[in-house]
Amino acid sequence: MRAVLVAASHLGRQSGNSVTAVRWQSILQDLGWNTTLHNQFNGESADLMIALNAYRSAESILTFRDRYPDRALIVALTGTDLYRFLRSDPEKTTAAVAAADRLVVLNNLAPRVLAADQRDKCFVILESADPLPAGRKPLTRHFDVCVVGHLREEKDPLLAADAVRGLPSSSRIRVRHYGRAHTRDWNVLAQKEMEENPRYTWFGEVSHWQIRRALSTSRLMVVSSIMEGGPNCLSEAIAAGLPAVTTDIDGCVGVLGEAYPGYFPVGNSRALTDLLLRAEQDSAYLYELEEAVAVIAPQFTREQERRRWAKLLNDLLGSKSPHD
Repeated sequence: MRAVLVAASHLGRQSGNSVTAVRWQSILQDLGWNTTLHNQFNGESADLMIALNAYRSAESILTFRDRYPDRALIVALTGTDLYRFLRSDPEKTTAAVAAADRLVVLNNLAPRVLAADQRDKCFVILESADPLPAGRKPLTRHFDVCVVGHLREEKDPLLAADAVRGLPSSSRIRVRHYGRAHTRDWNVLAQKEMEENPRYTWFGEVSHWQIRRALSTSRLMVVSSIMEGGPNCLSEAIAAGLPAVTTDIDGCVGVLGEAYPGYFPVGNSRALTDLLLRAEQDSAYLYELEEAVAVIAPQFTREQERRRWAKLLNDLLGSKSPHD
């Protein structure tokens, strides 16, 4: 059986959607699907199309549905789909959503922002990541906090840097930030922050092995996003056994669970400062975060993600006839 996977992102770059698309291609191939990956639908015949990002892939989605009205179509909703484009451009986004046989979402709270008829098509698949081969080896001289995310508005990328300004001299906290600046302005702001803030270092876009090394040596991750569908970096941290403190948005709470003890309000650098100092100074609190991550880690394995895809495809194709 043939599948086409459309990801409206810069494939080959270390963006969350690109990483997700490549991993899904591998999972589909493991499940016996001959799967091609493209930025947009090129008209090829396929039994199944999976489109990542309803808004940005809308043209591909509607073209596939028009050309192959009886074939299976899955649309994966990203954070910007769920928490921006359904409101800011509802006609285009809703048309793509309506065309889908099934909707994939990446956090357990995502269905609640959809209309009732859309929720009926919704299927949650938490993103997986591989554990660190040698486990974590946090540095002892510093209390390293990592931020893994590109510099763009949705990520509120300099909040962690702001949170560590003015810490007492006795604190060993420093922020290590990995991700590409999406605009020249963000590049300038990050460079300026490094000049003014000795606790903050921005490394730009780095390879995946360098990010995994950072996960290994850090004590904590910060996810400061304003909106997320289900942050890939958070799955990476969970698989690595690295605790995180995150904004209390659906995209994070829907991954970690409502009982997780590490949330702070969006944009609130003072609340983030308090959590960082608490994690540094209170070993019981840091252990509580680590234990909470360990409890949910089995949900983020590659095998678990593969099982969810297998169930979705088995359920869907029971009502669709594959084509040769």
